[in-house]
Amino acid sequence: MDIDRYIARNEPTWLRLADLTTRARRSMSSLSPPEVEELVQLYQRVSAHLSYVRTYLRDPVLISRLTQLVATANGVLYGKRARTWRAVGRFFALTYPAAVYQCRRQIAIAAAVFFVPALLIGVYLSSNQQALDASGSKKVREHYVHDLFEPYYSDQPAPVFFTQVTTNNIRVSFIAYAFGAVSAGLGAVLLLVMNGAPLGIISAWMISEGDFARFLGFILPHGALELSAIVIAGGAGIALGWTMIVPGDRSRGDAFREVGLRSVTILIGLMTMFLAAGLIEGFITGSGLPTGVRIGIGALLWVAYVGYLVTQGRVANARGITGLLSEPPRDWADEPDRGMKDDLVVPGRLT
Repeated sequence: MDIDRYIARNEPTWLRLADLTTRARRSMSSLSPPEVEELVQLYQRVSAHLSYVRTYLRDPVLISRLTQLVATANGVLYGKRARTWRAVGRFFALTYPAAVYQCRRQIAIAAAVFFVPALLIGVYLSSNQQALDASGSKKVREHYVHDLFEPYYSDQPAPVFFTQVTTNNIRVSFIAYAFGAVSAGLGAVLLLVMNGAPLGIISAWMISEGDFARFLGFILPHGALELSAIVIAGGAGIALGWTMIVPGDRSRGDAFREVGLRSVTILIGLMTMFLAAGLIEGFITGSGLPTGVRIGIGALLWVAYVGYLVTQGRVANARGITGLLSEPPRDWADEPDRGMKDDLVVPGRLT
């Protein structure tokens, strides 16, 4: 497919849309009624171009340019509509899962960086008494296991505890993301290791005191969601930082801007995950409910949330949605009208 010829054929349309959009952003009244109608038609036509380029040409630079152009025009035409519940629903049904899906490889790396060291530390300390003693004296371990571990979840009123843990988890996720963004991903890796290591140490302490089942009973209900959210945030930071080293066939600025918009989508969506984990930790983990009930509630919510991300992420990816925060609505773009077909290139043909 000759991308240059496709661009040359449609460039006048894109420039005209850009001009009308710029004027409309200053004042919609500056456009005559025929120009307003032209703006709507060009918006639909260029949106169809964007859908085609995403599906067949897959040129990152061209996708970024058309996405920005269509999003700007969309803001002019449907600015008020974008603040409706429909836009919120579209964000959580498609945009947010699509962003997570696009970063799935980096999220897998973040998960390995977090959980593998924690597992290795836990196994090593549990099998090496000298190393276990170096991590904390027997008196310190006993005090933590028997006097501090469980009361941590019930010493404060549930609403206060919920607020504290949710705020802290959001802070950790933002730090992991920011460190990854400014250090080519290495900062996020370091922070994930530093947060995973204590998990391995505490698990070894609980095992040494024969209390590992109680440890799981208090960690799993909220921890599955909480740790998953931190890992996803770390993966977003790794993805953003990595673009500074390997931007692909785009400029570093274009790559950083695109992945940055996608990672902001992830951080916004993750607030729901942190809220769910905080509610469980604040109101369920230390509630005195049977261990099986607490774990069951946490596991059910984790499976539902992760299943939603995976399923909807695949659906969004199949529709060509990449998770950019400024990505325009695509309800109509899947089936462009007959007036647009003349501007589309049939796969396998040069126009």
